[in-house]
Amino acid sequence: MPVNGHSHIRIARPSRDLATAERFWVDGLGLSVLYRAESHGVPGEHDLLMVGWPDASWHLELVYDADATVAPRPTEEDLLVVYVDGEVPEELVARLEEHGGKRVTSPNPYWNEWGVTVEDPDAYRLVLCTRGWSNS
Repeated sequence: MPVNGHSHIRIARPSRDLATAERFWVDGLGLSVLYRAESHGVPGEHDLLMVGWPDASWHLELVYDADATVAPRPTEEDLLVVYVDGEVPEELVARLEEHGGKRVTSPNPYWNEWGVTVEDPDAYRLVLCTRGWSNS
């Protein structure tokens, strides 16, 4: 199979707490749980949560390993941008905040002008962009 625009994308990140992350991404943003695995304390294994929209060509993989030294280390420029193609509903931002998110100002003025930036519980940033996306 060729690698092209139809290839599925997985964005993988460590998480400090999968239950807290799930509340943000699923209850807050409205993604679905696509897959879940628990390590049950088996050495070398980790807990895994995959979330996304079932019809999307991408999903977010969140990993937790109680024995691992890998912790989330996001920067202000580690962004997941969702193009809303219109006004960002304030009730959506409020729901994200109610489920562990924190509305923040971006160091990049572009995102402040064209969207709303919310940090997830692991401090990774979600931008809800008012613009649309077209690759044509």
